[in-house]
Amino acid sequence: MYSSEDLLRKVNEALENLAYDRQPRTLYDPIQYVLSLGGKRIRPVLMLLAYNLYREDPERIMSQAIGVETYHNFTLLHDDLMDQADMRRGHTTVHKKWNANQAILSGDTMLLQAFERVGACEADKLKDVMDIFLQTTFEIGEGQQFDVEFETRDDVTEAEYIEMIRLKTSVLLACALKMGGIMAGASADDLANLYKTGEQIGLAFQLQDDLLDVYGDPKVFGKNIGGDITSNKKTYMLINALNLSNPEQHAELTRWIEAKTFDRAEKVAAVTKLYNEIGIRQLCEERINWYFEQGCQYLDRVQVPEERKTILRQYIAQMMNRQS
Repeated sequence: MYSSEDLLRKVNEALENLAYDRQPRTLYDPIQYVLSLGGKRIRPVLMLLAYNLYREDPERIMSQAIGVETYHNFTLLHDDLMDQADMRRGHTTVHKKWNANQAILSGDTMLLQAFERVGACEADKLKDVMDIFLQTTFEIGEGQQFDVEFETRDDVTEAEYIEMIRLKTSVLLACALKMGGIMAGASADDLANLYKTGEQIGLAFQLQDDLLDVYGDPKVFGKNIGGDITSNKKTYMLINALNLSNPEQHAELTRWIEAKTFDRAEKVAAVTKLYNEIGIRQLCEERINWYFEQGCQYLDRVQVPEERKTILRQYIAQMMNRQS
């Protein structure tokens, strides 16, 4: 069996060796740029690890793994344009380095490349692979739309937020694991449990991102903390703070949310203090742990020898910055 480090290296090598031989180069240069910016490559590694539960030749599904990573990066390219973000992974975003029209057109081409790569599989697997990939791409678009709509609502519930992040983030992790299982010939029960593993781990992963945006170390997190607070993003943290605060806390939280001008550091400190008083950090950590354990329980049900699950378990724990 391969280690996750081995598989990551294979993914990066495959990305580096992609051919960009179509014209015009101006269409493909931004795509090559986006895929060269690095990242954890979580989704293709998960796919290869799921495949490796059953088979020893992960290179056989590298096209599908690269296809899912291409799709993921396409969504980031368009997210950056929608958010008017200046930086991604420490580098200038495509719409800033080129322009918005180029970001749209190159992004659309990335989407087509993703489907081409995912669809390059054996005929007997093609329908099942494309069915889960199509379902996932529809759901991610739906999740993104919910996220956009939440920006102008002040009545978003916790249940609505969890469903949004399930669609926007979790389903692609679930898709990656299930697709790896499909390509390996896993049973229907195993495929269902692999999917649920990814879905639950994805929820824990996104909630941890919410937590780190408030309480993370900027050097480890890779960006300044407090971005969600300054932008009034409807996160698990803010939604529960509004729901659980007493009248005085609620009034102060509302004042910061409605403030048109403010000192960034002061707002982050004040809202974090309110989160501490209300107990939001503990609440979020408990929910993260719950989803993580749910994911592990679904992995328990996958019918392969336990020793074959060890590397996947370790990788999932590593994703969550856990020791076990």
